[in-house]
Amino acid sequence: MDSTFIRGEVIDMLAQAAGSADLVADVTARAMAGKLDFAESLALRVATLEGLPTSALDDVAARVETTPGAEVLVRTAHAHGAGVGLVSGGFHEVVDVVAARLGVDRVLANRLEARGGRLTGRTSGPVVTRRAKAAALAEWAACDGVELAGTVAMGDGANDVAMMEAAGLSVAVCAKPVVLAAADAVIASPRLDALPALLGWDAAD
Repeated sequence: MDSTFIRGEVIDMLAQAAGSADLVADVTARAMAGKLDFAESLALRVATLEGLPTSALDDVAARVETTPGAEVLVRTAHAHGAGVGLVSGGFHEVVDVVAARLGVDRVLANRLEARGGRLTGRTSGPVVTRRAKAAALAEWAACDGVELAGTVAMGDGANDVAMMEAAGLSVAVCAKPVVLAAADAVIASPRLDALPALLGWDAAD
């Protein structure tokens, strides 16, 4: 979701509220470029959020901006009988809000642990790794009776590559070099309504 379906990174927005923005932005950049293991990078970044009030999650969810064309993409996909899922290294606490707002069908993301109304600096449950993203694509396709060859995966960072390699069509969106090298197609500008055009679909009103 982050930097693909929405503009920017939720973890960076939370880090601004926690006073750890510079550190988190540096770790995020290295992870998305494939220079740092994602699970390790997530733990490092989430640790800086310890003590942050959980109300900050609501604030970020209210402020997050979807990438231009995101609503058109979801609406057009549905009009053509396709399902839309967000599989994210971000957090359910924000991803779920965005997904509900736009009518996204399925979501997989990490969860932030909280106690007494404040974040503990840890995640709760399994971490959404690159392998988990690929597994989610396969599981969702199977649930919808769709062969993997009939799926499309979009991403921008190194942790998206396994999912993109499993999909029938992989699309890099304003992506890092490691993703561009693995993608079948590229959307170079931040406009998600370019995907329906790429698939030969007329945009739904």
